[in-house]
Amino acid sequence: MNRKIELLAPAKNLECGVTAINHGADAVYIGGPGFGARKQAGNSVEDIEELIKHAHLFNSKVYIAINTVLYDKELKTAQELIHQMYQIGADAIIIQDMGLLEMELPPIPIHASTQTDNRTVEKVKFLEEVGFDQVVLARELSLNQINKISSKTNVPLEYFIHGALCVCYSGQCYMSAAINGRSANRGECAQPCRLKYSLKDKNGKLIYKDKHLLSLKDLNQTKNLEHIIDAGITSFKIEGRLKDKDYVANITAHYRQQLDQIIDKRSDLVKASSGRSISKFSPEPQKSFNRGFTHYYLNERSDKPWSIHTPKALGEKVGRITHIENKHFEIDTNLTLHNGDGLCFLNKKKQLSGFNINTVNGKQIVPNQMNGLSKGLELYRNHDISFQQEINKNQTVRKINIDLSLVETNKELTLNLCDSDGLISSNTLDISDAELAKDANKTLTQIEKQLSKFGNTPFEVNNLSIEFDNTWFVPMSQLNHLRRELCEQHISKRIRLYKRTERAISPNNIPFPTKKVDFKANITNQKAKEFYERHGVTLSDWGYEKSAPHSSIEVMSTKHCILYMEGKCLKEHPEAKGLLPLTLFNEKDSYHLAFDCQACEMKIIKA
Repeated sequence: MNRKIELLAPAKNLECGVTAINHGADAVYIGGPGFGARKQAGNSVEDIEELIKHAHLFNSKVYIAINTVLYDKELKTAQELIHQMYQIGADAIIIQDMGLLEMELPPIPIHASTQTDNRTVEKVKFLEEVGFDQVVLARELSLNQINKISSKTNVPLEYFIHGALCVCYSGQCYMSAAINGRSANRGECAQPCRLKYSLKDKNGKLIYKDKHLLSLKDLNQTKNLEHIIDAGITSFKIEGRLKDKDYVANITAHYRQQLDQIIDKRSDLVKASSGRSISKFSPEPQKSFNRGFTHYYLNERSDKPWSIHTPKALGEKVGRITHIENKHFEIDTNLTLHNGDGLCFLNKKKQLSGFNINTVNGKQIVPNQMNGLSKGLELYRNHDISFQQEINKNQTVRKINIDLSLVETNKELTLNLCDSDGLISSNTLDISDAELAKDANKTLTQIEKQLSKFGNTPFEVNNLSIEFDNTWFVPMSQLNHLRRELCEQHISKRIRLYKRTERAISPNNIPFPTKKVDFKANITNQKAKEFYERHGVTLSDWGYEKSAPHSSIEVMSTKHCILYMEGKCLKEHPEAKGLLPLTLFNEKDSYHLAFDCQACEMKIIKA
């Protein structure tokens, strides 16, 4: 059986969701009215229902993110929301809080959010046996680790391929909560990892001063997609539930094209939804918000993922300044620059600075200000005005191929439609009063032309046949009405006959991988505690949000190692132990750094 490959795109709102579907997403994930891990990206039930109808027209799916940890008083409301999402046709819910599994839920597939910390065979196997229908793996996993998990489990696996990176293992970060009570697990992360920090050794010697030591580049797995498929991933996820529709359009269209190229050449793979997107622009991911790109740890530690100088968008590399005058400069670049473009650079203090282009005169670039510019300086473009205008007027559509036949039977014309999924609809026109056409060839040509006009509908005519015993003259208005009615009928039919997967989780006693769990299990309600107890956990602590530990705690665990980035990996440079302990600090907060070299992880501990 061929493997279905799913492109999963984010939706901040209805507009973004429709944009994602139109640009080729096989599924979208969106926040409901509450309990989503992006608190600013909530949506009304009415908007979600409209998105579901649009998605199901193309056999695409809609997943609802209800992936925060919940307090006892919130469980009933969350339960009611899940039932509501099921009633309006949602295809799955994405959860973090295991307490929900102790409640009566509708038979809707449940996906394990990446915030449930899914990075081992044992954890993923447990989630599969509990009844999860899809598991979102940790972003930090390598191809070897993914392959190991997929070879020992059967549950569909989802993996991030693009977008912003959390420096901490998802669901395991308590830095924001520790600083100001804004919990990442409650959808309120203040992103302290993007702030400036300094680093000093045990003697107080400053190693770094005011640098973005925890800020990472953005993920881009374009070159690794086929390897990820072969490792066992079936759902390819784009991050970005706070991104606008222009970002969603560009990035979704890009990965749709990339995945289609792979699927088209392989007989073992199929696309997970119907129709094809006809883009009116050429997608270029480097032109959407990015901090520079990384493949993170997919190929082990072969890449340096940090964005140490700035957490803001750099954009695409333009080139270096080759000549500079009082009011203009020249640059060595293969790119076409435009009046109004935004360029940026890292100044002598490695701080991000920028300017707009007033005028392009051949090789000469006249900016709106010259401060900080010098010969040899590398420039980036973080706003391409021409590309932005192209996106703004973008009219990308998604089409389902159809075959039409117009058949004459018993003084009736029947227009039959069969789409690429084999679904058939028909509409009939009474021609008992019709007269024979005076010019048969001209009439047939006009009929073909009118019946092929599917314009802005979701359909595109692939084949059209006309089977007449006689050529009748039929007013164009009647043919148009016949076609429009058939189109509307078929749209309704596709949505009505869409078959979603339904599955109810039956409670079982599959043992959890460990007998004890600490606050990092994120237990914040009694139902969650009961879930772990039923699965053999004998000792469990309350989650940080319910009962923050009073002593110094680990607020972050990360594969991002500052010592490694500094070229002082303790495995390769044991002498670097003389620097320990290291202290990470800024004006407000201070942390100790600890290093687990066996696991290749750095721990951040708040005093």
